[in-house]
Amino acid sequence: QVQLVESGGGLVQAGGSLRLSCAASGRTYSRYAMGWFRQGPGKEREFVAAISWSGGITYYADSVKGRFTISRDNSKNTVYLQMNSLKTEDTAVYYCSAAVSLPATTWDYWGQGTQVTVSS
Repeated sequence: QVQLVESGGGLVQAGGSLRLSCAASGRTYSRYAMGWFRQGPGKEREFVAAISWSGGITYYADSVKGRFTISRDNSKNTVYLQMNSLKTEDTAVYYCSAAVSLPATTWDYWGQGTQVTVSS
């Protein structure tokens, strides 16, 4: 079992930055690939970024490539999403998730989400 708790969301102006954190508990956390997803108002949940258990492999949605960076610190059981050059369309609830491996066919565990609002 892996429990995930996101933090770091908030209100930011367009062009600004935020760093999201996802704290994981569970002895096998470091064996999981981790991902970030988001769900904007009236939209379906979409993939944002993912990172392998070692941190050596990362994937990004085209919409965030070059602006967002996913990273992890297995000694702290935490995965991060650094978001720069934020746009109003990045407004969403951001969710952290864990999968057995990448590329993931299923995401097994989910956090409760953290709200990110980007104002113009």
